[in-house]
Amino acid sequence: MDLAEIATLFGARRPGHALPQGLYLDPNTLAFDMTAIFGESWLLAGFEAEVRAPGDYLSMMVGHWPILIVRGRDDEIRGFHNSCRHRGSVVCPPGNGSAARLTCPYHRWTYDLNGKLLAAGRMPDDFVKADHGLRPIHLETVAGAMFICLSETPPDFSTLRRQLTPLLAPHNLLHAKVAYQSTLVEHANWKLVMENGRECYHCATGHPELALTFPVNASTYFDVDKEHSAGFNARMAALGLPIGPAEEDWWQASRFALNAGMTAMTIDGKPTVKKLMCETGDGDIGSMRWAIEPHSFCHSTAEYTFAFFAMPISPTETHVIGKWLVHEDAVEGVDYELDRLIDLWTRTNLQDKQLSENNHAGVKSPGYLPGPYSPDAEPLAIRFVDWYCRKAEAYLARERGARRAAA
Repeated sequence: MDLAEIATLFGARRPGHALPQGLYLDPNTLAFDMTAIFGESWLLAGFEAEVRAPGDYLSMMVGHWPILIVRGRDDEIRGFHNSCRHRGSVVCPPGNGSAARLTCPYHRWTYDLNGKLLAAGRMPDDFVKADHGLRPIHLETVAGAMFICLSETPPDFSTLRRQLTPLLAPHNLLHAKVAYQSTLVEHANWKLVMENGRECYHCATGHPELALTFPVNASTYFDVDKEHSAGFNARMAALGLPIGPAEEDWWQASRFALNAGMTAMTIDGKPTVKKLMCETGDGDIGSMRWAIEPHSFCHSTAEYTFAFFAMPISPTETHVIGKWLVHEDAVEGVDYELDRLIDLWTRTNLQDKQLSENNHAGVKSPGYLPGPYSPDAEPLAIRFVDWYCRKAEAYLARERGARRAAA
């Protein structure tokens, strides 16, 4: 990875404009993004509901990096690099599972749920098992959501914990279950996927179903109709539900009103789940949107939480994972119909896939020049790209300093 070339690309970026072509398409940029952005940031990994009992695990990929999250016998949730300390094989296959111990399928090295190596056959007498446990990663939980950071020195997490907890806790994610999960392969750079997910400039025409309930013409905090928003905010205050906004440069959360006459973020604006995640306000509490840079956003309503994750695979491919969480006691076919639950966001994700892939195809043109964002319609896209550039430039500055010191 040539940092001088990367720095030149960032130096060419005009404020308020889309990124230079090379920051979307160059394979060296993807390697940089994984190291400087995904390797240095807090990432939303999933939900405590996915590792409910001791021995439950979530095996996931961050790009090409295998990650393992396990609930131990002491009820603590821990994160590890999912790489055997023998020759590096993946210990637990991707997905969810449960195991009394973690056993590598290659040579049967076996670890306890805390990552400690228990057994390694046919090793010499001077082999020290205590030196070969699974390598840990940083993991934090907030109101049922799990966050990981792969950096040895992660960014401060305390403000997010303090400010997000009261906004998210009413949605009862500690008593949720994943009702459905989908993965879309999008042939577009991950930053184009995320820019698309950070603006609604395209929503009125690109998402006619979403536009029924979602305030698609709103700006940063989704308050396009001031009178409607003021009434909603007063009602939330009376119910004791905080609305925010709360934020740092790498995350943002706020509760907002759905369009007038709409009580649920569904295909017809009507509730679809009888067993609510939040019973306050009889289910009419808008949506609490929370977003984490660089890769996710969630909408938590009274009925469900929808979570969106974008993971880079190559400069031209991104995997978009969607998760729908409902109350742990909600019964499919009784309390909700799965097709209706997932309809709105499935359609929206498929529409966004087409839009992002078309965007990527155009960025490949020799005639591509970065155009200006709309400050009114795309403030969150500007926020994302500005954060990305600051994060990248801070990493480049540290690397330059380290290389000068080494020289």
